[in-house]
Amino acid sequence: MSGENTTGGNATQDWWPESLDLEILDQNARDVEPYDDFDYAEAFESLDFEQVKEDIEDVLTDSQEWWPADYGHYGPLIIRMAWHSAGTYRTGDGRGGASGGTQRFAPVESWPDNANLDKARRLLWPVKQKYGRKLSWADLLVLSGNVAMESMGFETFGFGGGREDAFAPDKGVDWGPEEEMMEDKRHDEEGNLQGDLAADHMGLIYVNPEGPGGEPDPLESAKYVRQSFARMAMNDKETVALCAGGHTFGKVHGADSDENLGPEPEEAPIEQQGLGWENEYGEGKGADTITSGIEGPWTQSPTSWDMEYVDLLLDHEWEPHKGPGGAWQWRPKDEGIQGSAEPAHDEIESATPMMLTTDVALKRDPDYREILERFQENPMEFGISFAKAWYKLIHRDMGPPERLLGPEVPDQEMLWQGPIPDADYELVDDEDVAELKADILDSDLSRTQLVKTAWASASTYRDSDKRGGANGARIRLEPQRSWDVNEPAELDTVLDTLKGIQTEFNDSRSDGVRISLADLIVLGGNAAIEQAAAETGYEVEIPFEPGRTDALAEQTDVESFQALKPDADGFRNYFTEDDALNRSPEELLVDKADLLDLTPAETTVLVGGMRTLGANYQNSEFGVFTDDTDTLTNDFFETVLSMEYEWEPTDGEENQEVYELRERETGEVEWMGTRVDLIFGSNSRLRALAEVYAAEDSEEKFVEDFVDAWQKVMTHDRFDLN
Repeated sequence: MSGENTTGGNATQDWWPESLDLEILDQNARDVEPYDDFDYAEAFESLDFEQVKEDIEDVLTDSQEWWPADYGHYGPLIIRMAWHSAGTYRTGDGRGGASGGTQRFAPVESWPDNANLDKARRLLWPVKQKYGRKLSWADLLVLSGNVAMESMGFETFGFGGGREDAFAPDKGVDWGPEEEMMEDKRHDEEGNLQGDLAADHMGLIYVNPEGPGGEPDPLESAKYVRQSFARMAMNDKETVALCAGGHTFGKVHGADSDENLGPEPEEAPIEQQGLGWENEYGEGKGADTITSGIEGPWTQSPTSWDMEYVDLLLDHEWEPHKGPGGAWQWRPKDEGIQGSAEPAHDEIESATPMMLTTDVALKRDPDYREILERFQENPMEFGISFAKAWYKLIHRDMGPPERLLGPEVPDQEMLWQGPIPDADYELVDDEDVAELKADILDSDLSRTQLVKTAWASASTYRDSDKRGGANGARIRLEPQRSWDVNEPAELDTVLDTLKGIQTEFNDSRSDGVRISLADLIVLGGNAAIEQAAAETGYEVEIPFEPGRTDALAEQTDVESFQALKPDADGFRNYFTEDDALNRSPEELLVDKADLLDLTPAETTVLVGGMRTLGANYQNSEFGVFTDDTDTLTNDFFETVLSMEYEWEPTDGEENQEVYELRERETGEVEWMGTRVDLIFGSNSRLRALAEVYAAEDSEEKFVEDFVDAWQKVMTHDRFDLN
């Protein structure tokens, strides 16, 4: 693939590649989908779900001449498609995954690891065409994987719909620093993946099936498998279950060298209409298919759910060799099982089971082997483990269970879904809310403390995987209560005060009305902002809908929620040295804003408002261009755009570059700021937005826009309202 501009002219980013790119926030501002006011949830619920599954199953055994099915069954191909659709998810930033159906777009559609999955999606087009917008591609891709498994004798754990389609690739996803497919510039000297990346090479879903660096070293391969799967939210047991369960079905394709393959879909000639990897070897399909370059089935019966994969791997010795495609793969030393596998096509008399280096890694690694042996002794445990791991794989980016639709959503809530208890009490009304706000403002807590705590609670939300947010009040639980960015000592003071208000209110009510701490934290931030706006001369009331509840410690997977910890939060002027990709503070601000689903304008007004309220990490003075943090003014924008001052860099402090704002006439230092503050005067697009809010007639607009953007962040996770 080429990174060259093909539009006939050079984009701004081509001319000035170091310029801050706001395009990932533009996708949060504009609507590119073709449907207006369409309720996908309502449409999905109207489907005859069983008929949909029957239609998918009909496709699976209707072999097409243009792409013949192995074993007369497309099931294994469809499973691979579903797996690779969901398997791009990574815990680091919650991006990737099946939501949006982005496997349809570049670059993912044209990755080497997705070779010939264009055919799988094309086979499913009749089903998509029949149901139209009632069934998104995103749901269809993974639902088809479930149907494929069920058609081959496996009992899945369940399915939840609700994935809406994207109509453009997600520009917020950093797939890696490499410029060529299959390159690896993402590991440090010890072999550790950098940044949020989870796949080992550009263009792979997980790791190189031949082994690290293309060498058949099972033990070294196990290290890379463990690292990648952990970054995709899977522990050792889930990893073994997924690999063993998934490889129970189907085969890999390497009839000859991949030099026979034409370009991927994005580079293919227009007459191929979106299909890539045209194969010049033999018939170019069927028995002559070339995909991974590795050839052969894993088991003797590749379209049946059974224990063959586990038994063959553990009970036989395997040796590496290069198959007909020229890639490293493993063959059995036991002549008794050579030629014992079912042929995939009539022109083949027999086939021999094979293993990948990553398969043999499961046998050679002591911890993985122990799990494999337990599965061999307990087939039911194996089946259940695979079913639950697969369910997790295809739903991990869906967020809490209340977002899942359809008749096959399990009653059981999984810990990785971050369950939150239902409200088993009466909710507060407007009169109660007014009373509680007064109690909060009469406490010893400052407006800045209230704003910082509400932001710390709500801004954990990631729109990428719908995790985090204020609901659940997990800011009072580990790991969030101990995060440095949340200033634990000050946080404890705020939470203790709010808990006291909560207890006093709840104990005073005999009518069953209660307030949760989760609601109270948000309400405190709202009250502080309303009061700050009032002192500026603007009466605003931030909409408040009660109904958040407080999660329990046993409902909170500490390791899972640790992934939400921000290495940087430009809204609080907080940065660390943990960004392995060495991005600038302003780039990290944009990344955070994208995860919060903010537009450039919303990002701008939130930074300006947060600075004016003094809501910085450790109450630093950086960017707080006002003498009164108890009022909500546009002072930040007036100062950052003023020509009365000039900026001078200093030696910096700890983890960020710091600048002094000096009066031009006297040379005296008036203010201090960081790159995140200066960028609103430096970047042409952000300066244009800052000018809107700095104008003398725009202070009211600033207050109103800040309130709207604040409310958006506070309610991101209110899926019961949204």
